[in-house]
Amino acid sequence: EVQLVESGGGLVQPGGSLRLSCAASGFNFKNYAMNWVRQAPGKGLEWVSSINNGGGSTNYVDSVKGRFTITRDNAKNTLYLQMNVLKPEDTGVYYCVKQRGRAGAGTYEKWGQGTQIAVSS
Repeated sequence: EVQLVESGGGLVQPGGSLRLSCAASGFNFKNYAMNWVRQAPGKGLEWVSSINNGGGSTNYVDSVKGRFTITRDNAKNTLYLQMNVLKPEDTGVYYCVKQRGRAGAGTYEKWGQGTQIAVSS
């Protein structure tokens, strides 16, 4: 069974940092591109970042460029999102998402349960 389990969420002050992790199991993690998608309170889903299967190619939504970094450790089957200089508008539930294929745009195949981030003073 494919499983994605996020962790690392919490409450942080504006300007602070958090590191999200996503532990993957049940599939060959190193063969798939991965994504982070978030949902702010009362709003729709927003793609945040993606990384190809090898980790050498990454993409970000403009609002997080220069502040967030997506990485992966294929030996540990784990996806990460380092979030720095957090802003109140980063508040929301963050989902780890497995997509079809090794890179580029692909169909989302599996979502984690999400981890809550709250940025507030």
